[in-house]
Amino acid sequence: MLIAEDVRILRETLTAVLALEDDLEVVVAVERGDQIVPAAMTHSPDVAVIDIDLPELDGLTAAAELREKLPSCAALVLTGLAKPGYLRRAMASGVSGFLLKHSPTGDLIDAIRKVRAGEQVVDPQLALAALRKVENPLAAREVDVLRQAATGAEPDEIAVRLSLSRGTVRNYLSSAVMKLNARNRVDAIRIAADEGWI
Repeated sequence: MLIAEDVRILRETLTAVLALEDDLEVVVAVERGDQIVPAAMTHSPDVAVIDIDLPELDGLTAAAELREKLPSCAALVLTGLAKPGYLRRAMASGVSGFLLKHSPTGDLIDAIRKVRAGEQVVDPQLALAALRKVENPLAAREVDVLRQAATGAEPDEIAVRLSLSRGTVRNYLSSAVMKLNARNRVDAIRIAADEGWI
């Protein structure tokens, strides 16, 4: 199995705990998302346990690349935050499992065995949160504008990128803030990202 975790103590602890299991072996551990696919191609693990929040390349993007390059390796993604948008994105990218980091060790070990056997595993809290999701109230152009704003682009820059007037961009931003009951543009971006809309 491959472990991808940027916090050294967590990476080493996870590796040590999994090594105690007779049927599990960690063949490689990496600290950055961009190291996952090259390490997997070299070591051919059956399962990759991937932290969602990795430097250089986030865990979900890395898991999608891993599925494309080495489909025989099942990806089990770990997250510290129960965000339905993360789960929807993970399922869309073809991960086999999605667990919260604070899950009991036994649950993680069971999940690894299940995804190795071809099953899918989803943390029940995340599954419930995803089922309770509300429909995206944003229009397609509002999503486009918020997505650009999330990169740090200012209205003038967004207008150029999307071939809109500055006033139209401001209107879309204001409309998105109102529809999401957000305090401001930053809050609207956070809400839309948490829900997986941008």
